[in-house]
Amino acid sequence: MAGVPTGVIAARFHRGLARAVVDGCDVVRAATGVSTVALSGGVFQNMLLLDLVVNGLEQHGYTVLVHRRVPPNDAGISLGQVAVAAARAPAAAPI
Repeated sequence: MAGVPTGVIAARFHRGLARAVVDGCDVVRAATGVSTVALSGGVFQNMLLLDLVVNGLEQHGYTVLVHRRVPPNDAGISLGQVAVAAARAPAAAPI
């Protein structure tokens, strides 16, 4: 309504959301001492958001883990389900 271009609005949204993620991690680290953050889920297929969050976290001294070979969205869930099932399965008897 104020005539702000949509690209400017989108950039502000992404920067604000990234800042909120970093601020949230700072709160958790202050309470727990945890300084490693894993970024996962479909939202992190958004490369702009991912880059902003990774850069912000690294500037705050975090170790950041991101997907490299498995997609961060639902496509990677089945791999995790297989890993859990394999960990819970009894060892197979030798033949």
